[in-house]
Amino acid sequence: MAMTFQLKDFDGPLDLLLFLINKEKIDIKDIFVSQITDQYIDSVRNAPDLDMDDATDFLVMAATLLEIKSRAMLPRPPRIEEGEEDPEEALIRRLEEYKRFRETASAMKQFERAAANLFTKLPEEYPLPPQETELVGLTLQGLTEAFLRIWARKPATDDSPETNHYAPRDIHRDEHNVQECMLTLLKGVSSRGCLRFEETFSAAPSKEEVVTLFLALLELLKLGEIHAEQEGTWGEIVLYPGRGKDVDEYGESATEETE
Repeated sequence: MAMTFQLKDFDGPLDLLLFLINKEKIDIKDIFVSQITDQYIDSVRNAPDLDMDDATDFLVMAATLLEIKSRAMLPRPPRIEEGEEDPEEALIRRLEEYKRFRETASAMKQFERAAANLFTKLPEEYPLPPQETELVGLTLQGLTEAFLRIWARKPATDDSPETNHYAPRDIHRDEHNVQECMLTLLKGVSSRGCLRFEETFSAAPSKEEVVTLFLALLELLKLGEIHAEQEGTWGEIVLYPGRGKDVDEYGESATEETE
């Protein structure tokens, strides 16, 4: 069992010596004063539980203090041999270093207690952005031009709402929705292996069909369900199967939306 003393705030020889110095309110450089050395030896002698293995440091410190005390009582030699450190100066240096460590440790404990009363907000976890799908050989300009070619096939009459703002208008239920068009495109690509972009539209598509199919195509390209390739600037755009949901899953979703 480690050596203990009935004193406050020390657990080793340097702690004990610092305690006695602070108690007497003297400078560290005056540690050779007999009152300090006597109290130090008495504290070691009166320790209630002494383990010789753990008491070695205390005995070494006591011997050092006795040497310092005896040197103070005897005439000081003219000089110390070169390379030999004065025991008093060595002990003072150790005490000054140890005192700085103790003060630093005390300050760190205060920081720890203060930090225990602080509460921080954990960083929020944001989902990673969706993986971008690379369109091989396809540019935005090519996709736009293909869309315009399909748009040009849309019939327009003089009495249509597009040309005659005062013509009567009939409101019909939408015949196309994006989910159904996505299913149609997926089925066509899956069954045939590839599909020309212009083949996805009827011979004379309505504006609604063109817009809805185009939105469905963009959504499938974004999700990676299909991918598109274009040979050259004015070449045809060909759609190929991608990776993603099964066609049946889109069929179920489209059925639910229709209902």
